[in-house]
Amino acid sequence: MARFPRRARLLKPPEFRNAFAKGKRIHERWFTAVYAANTLDCPRVGLAIAKKTVPLAVERNRIKRQIREQFRNSAELLPAVDIVILSKAGATKASSLELRANLQSLWRRISASQAAASSC
Repeated sequence: MARFPRRARLLKPPEFRNAFAKGKRIHERWFTAVYAANTLDCPRVGLAIAKKTVPLAVERNRIKRQIREQFRNSAELLPAVDIVILSKAGATKASSLELRANLQSLWRRISASQAAASSC
């Protein structure tokens, strides 16, 4: 079984605060990503799926599973950044395929943005 190790997660409030304070935002249809460079050698992800945007726990958990799985599959393509994923209202209406495509688009845009920033 594939794992989602602790080193790949944002766990503490200061880690989230740092991403929000120093990070850039990318918007997609169902998600917003806030990302900031980290000093580690791997990307990390944190989830902020609010009850206000996804009221049912079953749906929040489904969305979180989708995000974790897509991150796990794409982590080797991402630069060393801390990423916080925020859900938007209506994400529960999206199919798993739509969520996956939305997340893959976010990962590509983050990678491209970091590559452009490091080449300057």
